[in-house]
Amino acid sequence: MTHWYKKLSICSLFLYCLCISCIEKDLYEPNEGDGVGTEYVNYLYPYANEGSNMVAEITIKTNSEINAESVVIEIPVLKFNKSWLFMLTQDDHRHSAYSTTWAAINGKPLSRNYYYHTEQLAAEYLPPDAFSLNKTLGSTDGAGNEVRFAFTTTLYAEETPDNGISMYLKPDFSVFRQEDAQLTWNNLSEMLAYDTGIAFHDVNTNAVNQKDSLVKHFKIAQAIILDQLSGRGAKVLAEPNGNHIYLEAGKEYDPIQVMTAQNTKAGGLPVERHYPYSVETDLSKTILQRTFYNSVFDIPAHIENELKKEKEEREAIHVGMHSTGMTFVELLHWLNNEYGKDGDDSVWFPSLEEYYEYNYYRVNASIDKEVNGKTVKLRVSLPSEQYFYYPSITLNLTGINYEEISEISSGSSVTGLSYAPYEEGIMLNIDCRKFLVEHAEHFVDKYLESPTESNKRDAVYFVKKLKDSPVKEELGKKIPGYK
Repeated sequence: MTHWYKKLSICSLFLYCLCISCIEKDLYEPNEGDGVGTEYVNYLYPYANEGSNMVAEITIKTNSEINAESVVIEIPVLKFNKSWLFMLTQDDHRHSAYSTTWAAINGKPLSRNYYYHTEQLAAEYLPPDAFSLNKTLGSTDGAGNEVRFAFTTTLYAEETPDNGISMYLKPDFSVFRQEDAQLTWNNLSEMLAYDTGIAFHDVNTNAVNQKDSLVKHFKIAQAIILDQLSGRGAKVLAEPNGNHIYLEAGKEYDPIQVMTAQNTKAGGLPVERHYPYSVETDLSKTILQRTFYNSVFDIPAHIENELKKEKEEREAIHVGMHSTGMTFVELLHWLNNEYGKDGDDSVWFPSLEEYYEYNYYRVNASIDKEVNGKTVKLRVSLPSEQYFYYPSITLNLTGINYEEISEISSGSSVTGLSYAPYEEGIMLNIDCRKFLVEHAEHFVDKYLESPTESNKRDAVYFVKKLKDSPVKEELGKKIPGYK
């Protein structure tokens, strides 16, 4: 038994004990009658109205004169100055992407034997063996704020079940034992609110070896996605079943901007092993390799081998999965404890969508600076493409002493801002999502309506994404114990 296997086995024992301790407790009791007495209200960020080609204006004031020549600005290879990249793409529109993967990351109830839907979660009517990690999983932004892990779930838009699920009113949990259970649009809506990414995968055609048919069905699927997800479109393709014709079709369908394949042989198409510190292009139409491991227990060994290298030589760990269960939850828990916010905080774990956008900004952004005495003004232009939803970057500035900073302010397009000392200067994290305040307000309101510990963690998490402002202060006051 290897060192890594022992660590995951200990984590497995911990989760098992957690589960056993909850089985004997009657945590979730439905109301009498046919329903559980709670009306579910779907929430979607207004993706169709998100801004594009954002321009961030930042002003930094210090207590001493600034040497203009010494101020050098760069966008680092990985957001938050992390030293290695981990990504997860979960295929086949599996329900476990919601009630196992997403639930584990965001501190929601877990079950070894059943699935549940977002309607059931809202009503607190869940499986009899439900348990929780009682924590969220992620890293930090380098300035003390949590950044939860995010992953990519693939969509089968033409076959996604309707949201009008009657089973959640008085559910027979045995139906959720099915291996082929699929996500619903409401499940997806909730996942997106926590930065889960989406991707094309299978489409509903028998002509899977005909490129024109695949392109036609990409268009059909995209129209459904846009309609169901408040104007959010898909720009990622995860190759299904090793069928490289999908990749050829993806090259021709303009909205697909980046792809990932499950092996290195794709009918002659170039599939790139991904070394983030060697990336010099914006990765448009690139096919990145991902790996389906024989066992979850092989993944830590791969991580260990990469971390022995200098960060400039490390390959991204991009995991492909289908269904996930408790063993994978153990891996996520281990990543958090070893390399996330409860470990050395070295990993960045975004969706492929977010990584693609960040790298696109890194390559294509323009940064203007103006230094005048004790003040530096920055103007950062972030050119975006179709279906971009993460106008958020990290900046490193040398030549500015963190201890000398008296004030950092920003223009109205900047909704999230944090900063911290970094090497010979400072790092700035800038978020220009247009509705970040309204997003935080939603989670605060949700907590006030249902003051559970999980809802409180969410409210705090999304409020802390905001830049300092009277609005942020007022939202924080609504959450007991907010700091």
